[in-house]
Amino acid sequence: MKYKNIFFYIAFITTVITGCKKANIAVDLSENNTGGSGIHGEVFGIWSKGSTQRITGDIIIPEGKTLVIEEGVIVIMDTLTKPEIIVKGNFYSMGTPENPVKFTIEENLRNDTRKFGKQWGGILATPTSAELLLDNTILEYGGATTTESSTSVKMGLYKATSGENLPALWYSNVNGKLVVTNCIFRNFNEDCTYIEGGKIIFSNNSFYSTGITGGEGINIKSGCIADVAYNLFYATNTNALKLSNSGDRTPQAHVIAYNNTILNTGWRRPTVKGGSIWVEATVFAELHNNLFANARFGIKRDTKKPEDARSVISQNLYYGFDQATVDQFQPSKDVVGGKNDVIGTKAGDNDPKFVNYPLNTAMNNPDFNKSWDFHVQAGSPAIGAGTTAFVRNFAAGLVMNGYTYSSPAPSSTIGAFGTKN
Repeated sequence: MKYKNIFFYIAFITTVITGCKKANIAVDLSENNTGGSGIHGEVFGIWSKGSTQRITGDIIIPEGKTLVIEEGVIVIMDTLTKPEIIVKGNFYSMGTPENPVKFTIEENLRNDTRKFGKQWGGILATPTSAELLLDNTILEYGGATTTESSTSVKMGLYKATSGENLPALWYSNVNGKLVVTNCIFRNFNEDCTYIEGGKIIFSNNSFYSTGITGGEGINIKSGCIADVAYNLFYATNTNALKLSNSGDRTPQAHVIAYNNTILNTGWRRPTVKGGSIWVEATVFAELHNNLFANARFGIKRDTKKPEDARSVISQNLYYGFDQATVDQFQPSKDVVGGKNDVIGTKAGDNDPKFVNYPLNTAMNNPDFNKSWDFHVQAGSPAIGAGTTAFVRNFAAGLVMNGYTYSSPAPSSTIGAFGTKN
């Protein structure tokens, strides 16, 4: 839920308009490093509702400054310069269901030859970024490969080397706050997100058609305390979630992932690794009420660097259309079983009874059909098989730009969508 702090918001807007006019794109394009041909350089202030912003070079939100992107803004990224968005300050992308914010490329370039992106960089938040919000925001066609001349490489950000495919979102402040809710990540070359610190909520997002040879939906490292709930993952190249405590940052990574729907993940990776949720390197993971349909494996661990012994896995549901898939769900040395899981042994066991999704869809099909409906119908084994007996990290919420964003309450119906009203 969101509770609007009107007085904070009015005061914030007044401050921005009166004190930051030079960098307010909506107020004065000529004074914002546009060079007459688009936006680049240092940017802060407000991109106003319904506007179109063309980014022709890397942009940087300076430390201590804020960029607010209002509902309906379309951000067009240049496919020749392949810009990166560097966030040293605060970044708030505040779309609505009716008018989302969209980071994309020119419409005539959105085609199958660019299905897996690489047409612009990503949003890269440095350790000085205190707050980053993506609400009702669409990100597509990014994940460009870095070079020695990339701003992120020169600044030592992300992996700080050339030849890396950038994620849609990188966040790295262990003391910061990150909320990603009601968003869509699609058509990226590799990872959708790569998170190395912060208090974090990922809720009600969709991740689909991403990763050409590798890449996860949500990739979490040490320094993160996170709730990950009610997300849809379809055809991510490798795992929906990669959960790790690698990096030796404090605090230890603690991730509560619940009521997610994970479909057809892992099959397009050229080499065998994971395919649903991967846990490793002493991550403290709590995994409940997740629905896996035709994912390549069950929850998998790194046997040489396993998860924290306190980790809890329970009441997840597994469905496989063919026997080979079902066999790869079965608990083993590297596939982690959970308490009270709904898991069969034969092809077709535990049909989730989706409202509209052909369960025989090719498992290596990366294309997402927007008419699919992953609510479950009456008689689904997902109904009532989950648990609500666990404590979320951020049930009380995180305050971002005058709003409170809370981790949604769990549902005893396994999966992200429940039954249709």
